[in-house]
Amino acid sequence: MERKHEKYENLIAHCKTLAPVPCAVAHPCDESSLRGAVEAGQMGLLTPILVGPRARIEAVAKQFGIDISALEVVDAPHSEGSAEAAVRLAREGKADMLMKGSLHTDELMAAVVKRETGLRTNRRISHCFIMDVPAIDRVVIITDAAVNIFPTLVDKVHIVQNAIDMALALGLESPKVAILSAMETVNPQVPSTIEAAALCKMAERGQITGGVLDGPLALDNAIDLGAARIKKIDSPVAGCADILVVPDLEAGNMLAKSLSFMADADAAGIVLGARVPIILTSRADSVETRLASCAVAALVARAKRENLKAAVS
Repeated sequence: MERKHEKYENLIAHCKTLAPVPCAVAHPCDESSLRGAVEAGQMGLLTPILVGPRARIEAVAKQFGIDISALEVVDAPHSEGSAEAAVRLAREGKADMLMKGSLHTDELMAAVVKRETGLRTNRRISHCFIMDVPAIDRVVIITDAAVNIFPTLVDKVHIVQNAIDMALALGLESPKVAILSAMETVNPQVPSTIEAAALCKMAERGQITGGVLDGPLALDNAIDLGAARIKKIDSPVAGCADILVVPDLEAGNMLAKSLSFMADADAAGIVLGARVPIILTSRADSVETRLASCAVAALVARAKRENLKAAVS
């Protein structure tokens, strides 16, 4: 078994070799959120721009001995104003990613999804957990377990494409995508199996690009080669999936938390599908998990910037 956090450590080490990415940190008004942003900046993963009530941020920094003297602070009156100001920095190209501070997730996402002033694109917004599971030899991505409650087939096209694009930004070549259900056969009485088959056909027709899809697959034969062989599943994805696409939020949430609490896994996570990647940190996250989330977002932001330059040229 690998050393715990080894996959995250490798990811962070790679990101540290690159130039830091400017990140608007919305309302870092408690020790956890402020220290997390500052530590990520000190490691060279990002350049934090602190957005929120200046007096409160400075008071927290002084109380807990956090040095913010070299950092830019954008004054905003309250949490809602902090979210709007952080989003504005991203719209203006001054920040290539966002980080949630001590405000509610709903407050930040409300500013992100505003039609006139937000960060919407033609993609559905979705969330990915990047799981470091000690017993598995690779990072496993789970989507969507945090944003889309009961995604439609159209939503799942965007969810899958967002995850593939992120995996490519992390350096995976042609990531393997398992569309999960309770079984590996198409059953008209189980809608998730029908959608899985449709997504795979859409990938064959070029409607989803960059990855290799297969489904429906049950969890065991998606991640375990032995289980796939026993069931005689001939597939380039079965047994070695990089991305696990769950039927709905409930299934994804239970899968991610099962890995965290019963398999000693850690779950870094970011939101995709907006103009910039968004880091939704939790006070319960370990330091390593917070830094891994920052590293993933920075790599996604860098890939977005490079793709934009290529499109313009």
